[in-house]
Amino acid sequence: MRAVRSWRTVRGLLLAVSVMLAGCGKFFVPPDHSGGGGGGGTATARVYVANASTGTISGFSIGTAKLTAVPNSPVTLGFAPIAAVVSPNNAYLYVAGSASISVYAINSDGSLTARNNGVVISVASLDVSPDGKWLFGLDAIQNTVDQFQIDASSGGLTPVTTPAAYPALSGTITPRKVRVSPGGTLVFCALGNGGERVFTFDSKSGSLVYSQGLTLNDSAASDNAVTVDGTGAYLYVARSGTNGGVAVYSIGAGGALKPIAGSPFAAGNRPFDIALDTTGKYLYVANRTDGTISAYTVGTGSALTAVPGSPFGSGQQVISLAQDPAGTYLLAGANGGGPDLSMYSIDGAIPGKLNLATSVATDTAPAGVVAIAVTH
Repeated sequence: MRAVRSWRTVRGLLLAVSVMLAGCGKFFVPPDHSGGGGGGGTATARVYVANASTGTISGFSIGTAKLTAVPNSPVTLGFAPIAAVVSPNNAYLYVAGSASISVYAINSDGSLTARNNGVVISVASLDVSPDGKWLFGLDAIQNTVDQFQIDASSGGLTPVTTPAAYPALSGTITPRKVRVSPGGTLVFCALGNGGERVFTFDSKSGSLVYSQGLTLNDSAASDNAVTVDGTGAYLYVARSGTNGGVAVYSIGAGGALKPIAGSPFAAGNRPFDIALDTTGKYLYVANRTDGTISAYTVGTGSALTAVPGSPFGSGQQVISLAQDPAGTYLLAGANGGGPDLSMYSIDGAIPGKLNLATSVATDTAPAGVVAIAVTH
């Protein structure tokens, strides 16, 4: 993938005037000053769903085997969302579209208030550093990771002037997923057939430096999503195509990746997203083509063993996974609906087994779910 040569200049101009543009047109809405949109966060577990077909964000409170829509849900965006992430303090929801990142304050009742401090830029995936000070966007046009400093009082975004670039190496780059390690010292990028790129990160200075890459050397393979275990010792990759499944790597100095024995581990057709439970004992993979979720127990050295009964049925084209902060439920968003959003409890008798607890339509079905984001 190659960017249009003039894009760097155009993007620089757009970023420079993004504050002035915010609040104009459909992308941004002036902030609410009624007192309900302070972005103070919430203790109630909630999930926010990005619906591309309807151009909305839906929010639900997570109860006992129940999902309850938050007030004023769904919220009309005025654009088709691509990615979403909640800040670590649960104060803000960041939503990426094809040409912007918008900021929403999360109110105490879970409702959303649009802020006018987003930025004009195109990214394919979002993640926030564990300290909540930095937002990362995997650029959809250039071979860069776009980086923004987060204003703690407003959620506003200040772009780093020169985004961190990564080399093409081999394969066809298709930006898929960006993830920050739990310790906040490494940033991993899944690039489809282009494999992975790893950056070292210093949260105090904001220094993001390219470290190394992992190539696939197979045109039929694609790395679609990544996640890191809680200790920062292992990287898990949802890989489709040749030698597809779940690829597991030990993480060395500077993010050096080394496959563990037995990797990749078999999954369904077109693994597209991946999630670890809060204990690190179970791993789940969304198989987009099959409409199923593969489940594994995580053993010594992060070796994976399929859970009895896996894979488990989900919605059509299941595309996004996340676990609630208590570790009670796994949530799954399906691009093709039927249903849009499913919530599973984790079986007590058969470790890691998924039991459907409830499901909901997130908007006019199928809503075209592309991403889900949970509070922390």
